[in-house]
Amino acid sequence: MTDFAIYDMDRMITRSGTYTNWLLFWAVRQAPWRLLLLPMAGINGLLFVLKLIDRKQVKQLNQLMLMGRRIKRSRLAPVVDAYADRVMARNCLPKAIAQIAADKAEGRRVVLATASHRFYVEGIAKRLGVTDIVATGSVWDRDRLSWRLDGRNCYGSDKRKMVEAWLAADGAPRGHVRFY
Repeated sequence: MTDFAIYDMDRMITRSGTYTNWLLFWAVRQAPWRLLLLPMAGINGLLFVLKLIDRKQVKQLNQLMLMGRRIKRSRLAPVVDAYADRVMARNCLPKAIAQIAADKAEGRRVVLATASHRFYVEGIAKRLGVTDIVATGSVWDRDRLSWRLDGRNCYGSDKRKMVEAWLAADGAPRGHVRFY
């Protein structure tokens, strides 16, 4: 039997959310002029609050504005690495890092389940020593990242469904599952 420790990332492992920080990190380094579009992100947030667009649409529109339509993997990779280093240095909660280490030492399989985008979560997970990830996916066109999400945003009830599907697809005999 495999015991699992499933962690949400934002505000569980990290002090603050990572998605907005990622978009700002990208824009500052790759296209500072896109920061002029930040008021539009605020409008997207208002449209979400008014229930005129959903969470997935907010994420897609903000990524389009602050990152662009398509990003080559070779251009994305070094920025993801720099961002993951920054998250680990400035945004991780020491108690969460210690708990992940304890869960691993006790033989639990650690999984990150997060609404954050898989393309940058992978860098953070690697630094945490975590290989199993359930996260919001992105559409890739060969070696280019699109601004569109692939499937559901890994949030709320969709996160639960995605974790359940991942556990079923993984096939490991399930023992105790704990969520953080």
